[in-house]
Amino acid sequence: MRKPTFGMNMSLDGYIAAPGDDLGWSVPSDELFQWWSDRVEATGLALYGRKLWETMSSHWPTADKQPGATPAAIEFAGRWRDMPKVVFSSTTSTVDWNTRLVTGDAVTEITRLKADDGGPMDIGGATLAAAAMRGRADRRVRDRHPSGPGGRRHAVLHSPGQLGEPEPGGDPDVSRRRGADQVRDEAMSTGHMLGS
Repeated sequence: MRKPTFGMNMSLDGYIAAPGDDLGWSVPSDELFQWWSDRVEATGLALYGRKLWETMSSHWPTADKQPGATPAAIEFAGRWRDMPKVVFSSTTSTVDWNTRLVTGDAVTEITRLKADDGGPMDIGGATLAAAAMRGRADRRVRDRHPSGPGGRRHAVLHSPGQLGEPEPGGDPDVSRRRGADQVRDEAMSTGHMLGS
């Protein structure tokens, strides 16, 4: 039986994107990039939603061939291409690089894949992870997040339709006014875990 995992770069107060859906803030340090690369190496099967697939497949298949590619990028690109992947999308028509396309019900397929033998199954993309959690594809999920209003929150932690939208009455700029210690303490006391 595969163990599902989920990971995502997220600020301590729950943001996944800056205003304008800018993800530039989350470019990892060398140490964090190596952690992600090692995670890819250990993944038995990666599951992607359409948006994350489009982001990853637009860069990593040829990243190791780009001028100035670092040894870490070369290593990650090879690991990413070799890793078995499943993409869930009703609008994507073709996939490549050791990837299979699923156009049907994601929760049914994730539940079936979870029952298979193999290494860890990494669920990639907030929307896909939210569907898996709502469908109870992993009943061991703990759903916690720091309290207080927020802006661009993770879909797993909120109901459908709220990804990228301020919470009702919430201020999308709230992280600038909350004390760093308060944000850190709330995040540390609640945690974000999948499959633990």
